[in-house]
Amino acid sequence: MMHPLRILIGCETSGVMRRAFAARGHDVWSCDLLPAEDRSNRHMICDIREVLHLGWDLLAVMHPPCTRLCNSGVRWLHVPPSNAPAEARPDERAAWPDLPEDTRRAIMWRLLDEGAALFSACWRAPIPRVAVENPVMHRHGRARLPADLPKPQIVQPWWFGEPVFKATGLYLRGLAPLSATNRLTPPAPGTEAHKRWSAVHRAPPGPDRWKIRSRTFEGLAAAAADQWGEDARKEAA
Repeated sequence: MMHPLRILIGCETSGVMRRAFAARGHDVWSCDLLPAEDRSNRHMICDIREVLHLGWDLLAVMHPPCTRLCNSGVRWLHVPPSNAPAEARPDERAAWPDLPEDTRRAIMWRLLDEGAALFSACWRAPIPRVAVENPVMHRHGRARLPADLPKPQIVQPWWFGEPVFKATGLYLRGLAPLSATNRLTPPAPGTEAHKRWSAVHRAPPGPDRWKIRSRTFEGLAAAAADQWGEDARKEAA
């Protein structure tokens, strides 16, 4: 049996990616500021930047706080939201309704800088194989990221047997792009099936919306564990 790889799954609470790599015999840990939903004892509750240096063979950061970097959030940099962003400081959230618009706007730009700094730290981690997930970015976010960042591979859950629309960008260093494993045929726009496939985008506002929108699908996780894990094992042999 080949030697297992030491793998870090960053910014994950669901355990989906961690379990996929673990099922293939790897020494894998997840890390997030929140506890693991499955209460695994192979989950670290901390800022991922605290553990990037611990000698990993592969890093997959599947759900970095990307709200401020992606296209869907760019409007808030110019017209701040009426509700405080979750990643603002507690004192800022408490004072948000009474803050002047300029102050709110300044906070939104600071949060953008913080999100870009986290992304950059993961990308530059002293790890030979890195994958960082992020939706399509706006120009302000991209301008704050490393100059050597390549164009992302854009994948969809339906490439891997999941009847869901959710374009996901994978920024890869030392890893090959994922190949589709069970490509489905998307339904036509306007049909009931198309609405069901769009459930992620149609998720109603609420405290769990971020979980629904960020969750990794089992098919994609299995493909990543099979393809990235096997390639990395061959290189390490």
